[in-house]
Amino acid sequence: MKSFFLPLAMAGALAFPALGQAPKVESIPNPSATGSLQASWSTAADGSPLLSWIETQKDESYTLKFAVRKGSQWSEPRTIAGHRQFFRQPAELPEVIALSDGTLVAHWVEAPEGSEAEFSYVSVSKDGLKWTAPVMAHKDHGMVQHGLASIVASGDHEASIVWLEALQGEDAPVSLKRTVVSAEGKVVKEEALDTDVCGCCPTSIVKTARGLLVAYRDHTPQDIRDISVLRFENGKWSAPKNINPDNWKLNACPTNAAAAAAKGDRVAIAWYTGAQNSPRQQIVFSSDGGTTFTKPVLLSTGRSFGYTSIALDGPDAVVSWLEQSGGDARIVVRRVSAAGAPGPPIQIAQGSRKSLGYPRILQAGNDTWVAWADSTRDAKIQTARVPK
Repeated sequence: MKSFFLPLAMAGALAFPALGQAPKVESIPNPSATGSLQASWSTAADGSPLLSWIETQKDESYTLKFAVRKGSQWSEPRTIAGHRQFFRQPAELPEVIALSDGTLVAHWVEAPEGSEAEFSYVSVSKDGLKWTAPVMAHKDHGMVQHGLASIVASGDHEASIVWLEALQGEDAPVSLKRTVVSAEGKVVKEEALDTDVCGCCPTSIVKTARGLLVAYRDHTPQDIRDISVLRFENGKWSAPKNINPDNWKLNACPTNAAAAAAKGDRVAIAWYTGAQNSPRQQIVFSSDGGTTFTKPVLLSTGRSFGYTSIALDGPDAVVSWLEQSGGDARIVVRRVSAAGAPGPPIQIAQGSRKSLGYPRILQAGNDTWVAWADSTRDAKIQTARVPK
């Protein structure tokens, strides 16, 4: 969806203390080419890190690619879809996930040139080499916005994509919807989950031991834009539930939402809010699949810009976000214990908000990974391994 970035003047003037001494972040080269952007992580069926990105071609078209890291080596980059009209906006990240049988499912957003419309597409592959012809992941084909999607393997032979649909334009209510895609790449179901949500904020869907959980920025007629969750358990969706009353009132769209991670019944959700003119990063935990949550724990140590990503490492959560650093921004990663105690913040990279994009974090085995688009160095995707 078309984005609105909060001006710095709205963010208040919090001090940013210097980050403490921390173990050195290990920069790891990856096979993306110069001009790559919009990185995203997942794990292959065997648990190996899978990195996907959009790459600029010599003819100035764009191609979606991925590679898998086995041990200390990356596979050769493979093409998912080429010469498409990818929507090159940091919050609209393509994703590639693996089903239990190894089938790969990819989704992305396209924006026809000269149009305000956005369309979500999906394609699948059994071997990572041959991909099905892309199909729209929604029934409506009108020239409106269908985007800000996220995906999870919701069954052995299916994936669920949640996304936003603005049938009446951005000034009218925007709906949160779910599409179920088969392992053959067919759209088998579409349903509406919430008929009035924040129209420019990314979604996050995870699988718990009890079913599915969706975290998203909700919206009220009074323009309150706090984080809500929906749970799909025993074949039914719960009613939307606000995870904390931030009471962020904003007559604009912040392009900033929640990130969720789940393992069994344990769920962690981190998010940005600008409520009370205090831009900050928060996290809550659940031990019952998202039925109840702890009180929020403050993560940011200065003025947060958000763009949150999260992963679970055993009982701990690992969160990344952007925070102000002088006149620039920096990527910060922080580990939070099961009891809600934050560890020391670790700086990953520094640059402008625009150049750092929307960093993504992944936990794969014993390793924590971060990927981001850094236009200040080689203008390509950067990846690093974060120490514990």
